[in-house]
Amino acid sequence: MQDDSPVPAPYEGMCFEDFEVGRIYAHRLGRTMIEADNTWFSLLTLGINQIHFNTHYASQTPFGKPIIASPFTLAVVTGISATEFGQNTVANLGWTDVELPRPVLAGDTIYARSKVLGKRESASRPYAGIVEVQTEGFNQDGAIVLTFRRKLMVYRRGHLPGMRLPVPQDSKL
Repeated sequence: MQDDSPVPAPYEGMCFEDFEVGRIYAHRLGRTMIEADNTWFSLLTLGINQIHFNTHYASQTPFGKPIIASPFTLAVVTGISATEFGQNTVANLGWTDVELPRPVLAGDTIYARSKVLGKRESASRPYAGIVEVQTEGFNQDGAIVLTFRRKLMVYRRGHLPGMRLPVPQDSKL
């Protein structure tokens, strides 16, 4: 049996029309980086720089201990922004101007905020628009650890793919 009700409104996310140029979005979620994240990410991506997983080696570097792999930090900060930006994004079109002013260490909690730099209708896809944002990730002390620009292709209102949730066959509700 199929439930015909749409996903509740709080989960709908932002459509192209909802983005306001100049507005700053403080993303609500934070993420504490742990050693296991770093180890798994390094293993999964064949990241062989020992500064990410060898404590003895890292102790001899200017950082004194292992640092979190920067592509993982980029992925986490992008993910943190997904609550507002990701639900109705058709595609990420690219990241530019990625800067890493400070290392991220195991135990750091990362937060993010983004500013809408511009938006335009898509020339080739009438169901979407292009939004450019600048995002900064910062740690629990407010120190910026990552900045980047990103372009998103976002669905226009009225063009979202349908989202119907299945009802469990053995439901007692």
